[in-house]
Amino acid sequence: MTEHKVRIVLADDHVVLRAGLRVLLNSEADLSVVGETSDGDEAQQQVDLHRPDVLVLDLMMPKVKGLDIIETLTTKYPSLQVLILSMHADTQYVRHALKAGCAGYVTKSSADTELITAIREVAQGKSYLNPEAANALLQDYRRQDAERNEDDDRQKLSERESEVLVMTALGYNSREIGEMLFISPKSVDTYRQRLMDKLHLETRAELVQYALKHGLLETK
Repeated sequence: MTEHKVRIVLADDHVVLRAGLRVLLNSEADLSVVGETSDGDEAQQQVDLHRPDVLVLDLMMPKVKGLDIIETLTTKYPSLQVLILSMHADTQYVRHALKAGCAGYVTKSSADTELITAIREVAQGKSYLNPEAANALLQDYRRQDAERNEDDDRQKLSERESEVLVMTALGYNSREIGEMLFISPKSVDTYRQRLMDKLHLETRAELVQYALKHGLLETK
């Protein structure tokens, strides 16, 4: 019984790269490139014509961008697996591609070592992210988690501590803040120390940077 080959369409506007990938993939007994194209519009036509198992797609395509193709084709052909092959491993590219419905993401810099494995994985209904793409998502998650933690810390501030935070960031000293809030300078210092402890800040410069980062000094 003949083993089923994974049928692949290559969509990339770099002719030399595409030719190299075709040779690389066709050298594998279980893979077969059945179509290829250099622009987004033709990529859709090639999928309609060949009904491949996997579409290897560059995000930055002429005529129709890769991101616009993914959702259209995966909706039309639920069994189609789209594998992104991109020069970019930036978080925004990876996140948007996954959100659009791609099954995997490989950077062109590692295509020679990872593309074959990635195609086999997604063809089996699995997901595949090469280390660069995975690291980009991890860094983004860590950033968002840190921002959530900062927001949580800010929720811990009392109304008075928030007032002292903003006034300190605006450059007022303890005496001036005390006069405006009708409390003693010593109380101002106490509130300031409490809020800095809650926000994990050590210096007044960090306090000012925090206020600027979170838009606390912007006029409404």
